[in-house]
Formats: sequence, structure tokens, C-alpha cells
Amino acid sequence: MIIAYIISVNIIGFLMMGLDKRKAKKQTYRIPERTFWGLAILGGAVGILAGMKQFRHKTKHRSFTAGIPLLIIIQAALIVWLSFMS
Repeated sequence: MIIAYIISVNIIGFLMMGLDKRKAKKQTYRIPERTFWGLAILGGAVGILAGMKQFRHKTKHRSFTAGIPLLIIIQAALIVWLSFMS
């Protein structure tokens, strides 16, 4: 159940990065950065990072280039810690 959630939220994050890049090129209404951060915090950081790399999007935003990998490390450490605690 939890694996399906993590996969889903990462796919959504990845696709939203692509959608926002397309919107940026067309200069239309954009997806707010807080939406990406919310998805990343809820477990979609890997999908967001993959979308950043694939679509070359948000790569000049220091908060994303440093923050998303840091969040992945924190979440991985949390997963490892929780797995040892149970």
C-alpha cells in the first residue's frame, strides 16, 4: 500500500514538472513552487528531481537544486531509521 503511494506521488511530481515546463515555454499560468515542495515533502522528491533533470526545469533555482536532493537524503535516512526501529 505504501509503495503504491510513493510510486504514485513520484509519478505525479515528475509529470507536473513536465507540465510546468511546457507552461513556462508558452508563458501561461504556472504551477506554484509551493505545490512542488508539498509533493516533495509528501514523498515525491525523487519524481521532482527526475523531472528537473529530464525537462531541465527549475535547475537555476537554488532552493530546488540544493533543497530537493537534501530532502531525498533526509527522507531516505528517515526510512532507514524507521525500518530499524520496527
